[in-house]
Amino acid sequence: MTREYELIRVNAFGNGLGLGNPCAVVLDAADLLDVTMQRIAHDLGLAETAFVTRLDGLSAAARYFTPALEIPLAGHPTLAVARALVETGRLENRSEPLVLSLELPAGLVEVEISSNGSVTRSTMAQRPPEFGRTYPADEVASAFGLEPSDLLPGAPAQIVSTGTPQLMVPLGSRAALDRARIVEELYRPLRAEGGFFSPHLFILEGYTEGGDTAARHLDVAPDVPEDPFTGSATGGMGAFLWRHGLIDTPRFRAQQGHSIGRPGIAEVEVVGPPDSIRTVRVSGDAVTVIRGRIRLETAEDEDE
Repeated sequence: MTREYELIRVNAFGNGLGLGNPCAVVLDAADLLDVTMQRIAHDLGLAETAFVTRLDGLSAAARYFTPALEIPLAGHPTLAVARALVETGRLENRSEPLVLSLELPAGLVEVEISSNGSVTRSTMAQRPPEFGRTYPADEVASAFGLEPSDLLPGAPAQIVSTGTPQLMVPLGSRAALDRARIVEELYRPLRAEGGFFSPHLFILEGYTEGGDTAARHLDVAPDVPEDPFTGSATGGMGAFLWRHGLIDTPRFRAQQGHSIGRPGIAEVEVVGPPDSIRTVRVSGDAVTVIRGRIRLETAEDEDE
C-alpha cells in the first residue's frame, strides 16, 4: 500500500527564487516514524526538512531534521512551516497578523504571521537565551582555519542557545569571515566536547548597506557544508551581541548567505536588558517555490 504526503518547498529569509534558505515542509506527518523522517531529510539534502505533526486551529506541532539528525529548534523551518500552512489554506490568509503557537522539541514558540498572498512575513519569538561556555581565541581559531588575531578583540567565542546550542564566533574583519573554513580534524573534537550543534561566525558589518551584521554558518557532512540562513543562530547571535555590549541598539538587520550566492536577511529584536534577556524576535519573509507530493510504501515503513 502507498501513502502520500503533501510537500511544500519554501525559501525562508528571502522573497524570491535563489534567495534565503530552502526548506521542505511535509504536512500531516503525524504517522511517520522517526527513522522515516530522518531518511526523507537525508534524501532531500536540504539544511532542514520540517514535518508538521499536528494542527488544531492556531496551535500546531512540528519536528525539524537536518540530513544527519533532529534539531530541537530552528528559524528558517519555522518560517517555512508558517508559509506552508498559509499556502495550503490550513491557516486563514489575512492581512493582519495571526499568532500560531508552534510546539517544537525545544518548547513552545509563538509565530506572528502576515501574508500578502505571494510572500509571508513571520516573526518567531525565541526562548530566553542560555549562555554557556566561553572559549579564548586560541582554542577555536584553528578549527576554522583562522589565526587567534582573526577573532574580534575583547569578545570571547561562546556557546549560546535560544533553543539550539550554537557556538558564536565573533570575527574582526570581512576578510577573516570570507577565509573561514572547517578543519574537520580539529572541529569535530571541539564540537563533541562542547556539545553544540554548529558554529555561527559573524562580523559587525553587513554584506551590503542594508545589513548591520554578516554571518556564515558552517557544518560537516552529511549536513550541508554552509547554511544559507540560520534563524536560530541569528537569535543567539543577537543575544550574544546585546549581552556583551557589542551593539548599541537591540534592533538590527542580519545578513547571511551572500558567500554562497543565496543572500538572506532578517530583522532582529532583543527584548530585555543585557543581563536579563527575555526573548529574541527574528523576522523574515518566505515564499513558496515548489508544491508536490512525497510517496512512501507502507510495507517499507512498517519494516522499519
